[in-house]
Amino acid sequence: MFTVLSRTATAAFAVSLALAAAPALAADDTYDMHIVIPLTGGGAFLGKAEQDAINVAAKVINEAGGIHGKKLTPVFHDDQSSPQVAVQLTTDVIALHPAVMLGSTVSQLCNAQAPLIKDAGPVMWCFSPSIRAEVGGYEFTSQIDSHDQQRALLTYFRDKGWKRVALITTSDSSGQDAEANVTAMMKEPDFKDMTLVADAHFAPGDVTVSAQIETIRAGNPQAIVSWATTAAGGTVFRGLKQAGIDLPTAASGSNQTVQQMTDYAAFLPSQVYFGVGEWAANGDPRLSVAPEVTAQQKLFFASMKTIGVYPDSGYELGWEPIRLVADALNKLPAGADAKALHEFLINWQGHVGAEGQYDFKKTPQRGLNIDNAIVVRWDGTKKEWHLVSNLRGSPIE
Repeated sequence: MFTVLSRTATAAFAVSLALAAAPALAADDTYDMHIVIPLTGGGAFLGKAEQDAINVAAKVINEAGGIHGKKLTPVFHDDQSSPQVAVQLTTDVIALHPAVMLGSTVSQLCNAQAPLIKDAGPVMWCFSPSIRAEVGGYEFTSQIDSHDQQRALLTYFRDKGWKRVALITTSDSSGQDAEANVTAMMKEPDFKDMTLVADAHFAPGDVTVSAQIETIRAGNPQAIVSWATTAAGGTVFRGLKQAGIDLPTAASGSNQTVQQMTDYAAFLPSQVYFGVGEWAANGDPRLSVAPEVTAQQKLFFASMKTIGVYPDSGYELGWEPIRLVADALNKLPAGADAKALHEFLINWQGHVGAEGQYDFKKTPQRGLNIDNAIVVRWDGTKKEWHLVSNLRGSPIE
């Protein structure tokens, strides 16, 4: 059983990457991995997806021998989407002296936790792509940087000939970061032929953005970038629909969940694009990646299928870090502590996951960069992510 603290189907297939004759694991010989994520509160929509994926990933890891023969057991702590609770839970976990802990899920929570592990660890793997962890520190982070997501999307728009772009962002830290990055990129030589025709903002809790949509209309854009997290992204989609505007629209990675795409189906733009890591290609042969990466993508999608899930960003955030950390621990001597794991990770090159090939020397604390970025479009008919670009964002269709 997986443990869930109050404070806070084994994959049914054999794959070539799993060890067919893995050693038997003793039920009483476990490697507990502590995970602080929001299972209640505003971040629970991501936290619960991460929890499901972590549970499946742990089963796959255990089928291949666990951690040095010990059964990997995720221990979940619910931070309730609260920075204060995340800090208390992280303090409790640190007292146990683990080599690593996973979570939390959103940047506000990770920022609250980070000072606690700054000097002596443990290694903390934040699930938010928006985090830019201190180089050489004990905090690591997931997926490609949101700046690389935006660069891939602008590259795709440029090469499609959509050069008049409108930007709408929320006034929170995520939106401000996106606005600063997109406006700066538009001034780079690579995007000199593009024009930012509107730059609108709104508060995350606003129920209407009609005034901002009219500002966008006045700019006569060919495409839109909407960087508005979760429900705020739905507010933008609804506002565009009500105004009769249907243009290619790039959305924040926080909107890349099947549940949101399904819930918003009645008012989604006909073309919604996401900048994302390689995982979303699901082994599409049109993407030129190493066969080992393709195999990892197929393993991820097949594993999620065993629990009746078509994966999205939330599930991938749970799947990839625990598999990477387990791989690292298995490469180290049994019983490796936080310092040993940290020193290994900051110099690691060559781990292969669904996101691609990791290089922590080239991209500290993350291992992934623009070279691992693709663009996908949501296919509302098939209800799946459809690959539309090469690596770095150049169009394939």
